[in-house]
Amino acid sequence: MQVRAFNRLFRTAKPLIGAVHLRPLPGAPGRGGTLEKVIAAALADADAIVKGGADGLIVENFGDAPFFKDRVPPHTVAAMTVATLRIRERFPKVPLGVNVLRNDASAAVGIAAAVGADFIRVNVHTGVYATDQGIIEGRAHETLRLRESLRSSVLIFADVNVKHAASLDGRDAAVLAKEAAERGLADAVIITGPATGAAALPEEVGRAGAAVSVPLIVGSGITPQTVGGYFADADGFIVGTYLKRAGRIENPVDAARVRKLISAVSRLRRPKRR
Repeated sequence: MQVRAFNRLFRTAKPLIGAVHLRPLPGAPGRGGTLEKVIAAALADADAIVKGGADGLIVENFGDAPFFKDRVPPHTVAAMTVATLRIRERFPKVPLGVNVLRNDASAAVGIAAAVGADFIRVNVHTGVYATDQGIIEGRAHETLRLRESLRSSVLIFADVNVKHAASLDGRDAAVLAKEAAERGLADAVIITGPATGAAALPEEVGRAGAAVSVPLIVGSGITPQTVGGYFADADGFIVGTYLKRAGRIENPVDAARVRKLISAVSRLRRPKRR
């Protein structure tokens, strides 16, 4: 069921999802300018990602560091809802996701349901992790019941061994992925490297992919040079750092870099001639 829903949403093999990193929102350190300026920058990044040929978008409050461990304040939810709605209105047919950092899955479900987004990303859906925000426990039981109560069809993409964190039980990514999918009922699982922009271990991606029947997404470290190493095992990719000008996370998205990465993915999608 999850694979069919994933395929219906993206309608292409191995979709590439570009991250729209919001600038600091009201109340966050480093805040500068109005919400309209934040939205203008987000729309410019979304434009570059879509025009570059990416298959989807995901909106994150990346500029809000240091992040709340779990629940974010109401003004953050309000600002993210406005920004995400503007992107939804600009690109009504592009698959759209929401990630409320560090781990407010309830807010993400609420935003997605309100604006008509298609999926959310949850950094800690199941298990217990030591993070730079402290100890975070998964709340899959809350997230699934909230989705049910809202009668929402938003898909849940759950990280396993998420970046900037360490699982406290120390089990292999394959076991954690299986539990996120089978016990946490995640619609897809995400494997990342240890930090933002860091490459995931191909062997870890392979083990996790073999352990689950839901789609597996590689969520960090994707470049034209690395994507081929994951292509056999991954069902999709989420990309942020590489798409930015000069590959620097703080810069705007560069449409030329989006096109370069999409070109590499497109070549890999083509069947090889015998």
